[in-house]
Amino acid sequence: MTKVTPFLMFNDQLEAAMAFYAATFPDSEIRNVARTGQDGPVTSAEFVVGGQVFMGYNGGPYFSFSEGFSLFVDCEDQAEVDRYWDKLVAAGATPTQCGWITDPFGVTWQIVPRRFMELIRDPDPAKVKAVMAAMMTMVKLDVAALERAYAEA
Repeated sequence: MTKVTPFLMFNDQLEAAMAFYAATFPDSEIRNVARTGQDGPVTSAEFVVGGQVFMGYNGGPYFSFSEGFSLFVDCEDQAEVDRYWDKLVAAGATPTQCGWITDPFGVTWQIVPRRFMELIRDPDPAKVKAVMAAMMTMVKLDVAALERAYAEA
């Protein structure tokens, strides 16, 4: 385990969330699960999503997630953006804006193509502004549209 590990407090969906994350993101696994009794519900667990270790706990309805905390997914290309986006939507996630989507467990994800990050690092502020303006109109990020905005600036 690393020195600092994100700790997620779920209502009562930790087991389902871990199974979904492990099936959706490569380099993911479920570790060290604690249950209430031998066949009881999961109370806490250590799990890995995309190589990042997390701790999780079923803390009840007192705890909830907000967009103040999100998970950033670095996507190689549009195909990878589409793949994760489609899996999240199929699972019941709610798209919001600018590549953000909240999964059915309440966790918010940023599904971001690497090309977007490259474009906004350009030294030309007019190009960066055009890419940012285009991104602000999107729900799921579209690499081709971002590149068009960049080229036209």
